[in-house]
Amino acid sequence: MTMHTLPLLPDFSPDAVVAYRNGRAVRGDTFLREVLALSGRLPSGGPVLNVCMDRYGFAVAFFAAIARGLVSLLPNSPAAEHMAALCADAPDLVCVGDQLQPPLNHLPYLRVGADVADIGGAEVFVPQIPADQCVARVFTSGSTGRPVAHHKSFGRILHSARAEAERLWAVTGGPCSVLGTVPFRHMYGLESTVLLPLLTGGRLSDKTPFFPADVASVLAELPAPRLLVTTPFHLRKLLEAEVTVPPVAAILSATAPLSPDLAALAESRLAAPMLEIYGSTETGQLATRRPARQAEWTTFEGVALHQEQDATVATGGHLEGAQTLNDVVELLGPTVFRLIDRSANMVNIAGKRSSLAFLNHVIAGLPGVRDGVFCMPDPQDGQDVARLAAFVVAPGLSPADILAALRPHLDPVFLPRPIVSLDVLPRDGNGKIVAAALRALMAEHLAPRS
Repeated sequence: MTMHTLPLLPDFSPDAVVAYRNGRAVRGDTFLREVLALSGRLPSGGPVLNVCMDRYGFAVAFFAAIARGLVSLLPNSPAAEHMAALCADAPDLVCVGDQLQPPLNHLPYLRVGADVADIGGAEVFVPQIPADQCVARVFTSGSTGRPVAHHKSFGRILHSARAEAERLWAVTGGPCSVLGTVPFRHMYGLESTVLLPLLTGGRLSDKTPFFPADVASVLAELPAPRLLVTTPFHLRKLLEAEVTVPPVAAILSATAPLSPDLAALAESRLAAPMLEIYGSTETGQLATRRPARQAEWTTFEGVALHQEQDATVATGGHLEGAQTLNDVVELLGPTVFRLIDRSANMVNIAGKRSSLAFLNHVIAGLPGVRDGVFCMPDPQDGQDVARLAAFVVAPGLSPADILAALRPHLDPVFLPRPIVSLDVLPRDGNGKIVAAALRALMAEHLAPRS
């Protein structure tokens, strides 16, 4: 039986610009030479821990591992405990990075770009990759608990990238220069800032700017059309800064619910369509919507949803098989739905139901509140009904002020007590507050007092 293979870089063109690094254009043949040179230095067998700090180096290492037939481990967090767990599970691990010194001294280390001077005249060829080859082991963010690994095959990530390109390039008018404010090891960042540009004719940027002025500056370095890949948290900060942003063909958001008001403001300020993408580490990207104009989501071509008892199941498209969603959705048809919230974020207090996403949206939208998050502490002794609490960043406002501002918007059972004021909330690069960080806040500020 003939094995089904696919080209590592579809529609490869040697002289086409595929990336921008340090402000300079990188041609397809240069990128491929770097990939093949690193691939030849990789050992056979064990998985690769890709710890590159810039997106271009990460992409070289990622595609080099694919060409070598190796799996890339992509931890969502560089925390020591996560790295230790990876090393324990894979004793033959090799570390690949772009740092001059090995970031993990106990692992074999290869540096991306160490052999660039030797590849100038090397012949380039596009390797053929088995469609079912496992190329990545990605980990959930830990926003609802311990990170969990999920395996991705080359055929499925290519299918997914093409489905996203079909949806996005139709809006932008064609392939774009892609700038992301999001981490590229997270599934959203991997799909939309690495795989989308490199597998579907776009142009990757090596930068991951955080501050609004830096976002505007890096966008200005990229040729139009431009796609900005971001999160609601980063987008809000960008709009609040009122910096001059170069023209973009579209803005893409994920990782947290995007309010229609923020989407409409972004479209008005940036004069571009604001799209939101739905997915998870488990499923990858599944659907998009334009929240300034519609509440409903439309799945990618070939992806269908159906109900099985109280769960929603996705099938088709790039999915390896039937996949149960971790979200509560309202199906309007096999390809159209409304998103209620993650199942783990639904709260039931005194028989009344709400979602933490809705509550977080309400508190973050109050005048004077810069950031806010609800949580559900463990019940205290003698407490008959669970009670929500909230952490806020709201200089100049007291907890009583915030409580009074919440009353018109929430049923009394969902009003938080206590409300704890902080200087900043511990959000990660995706703008999320992971479960461990929220537990630490509750342990520090909400622990029962004797």
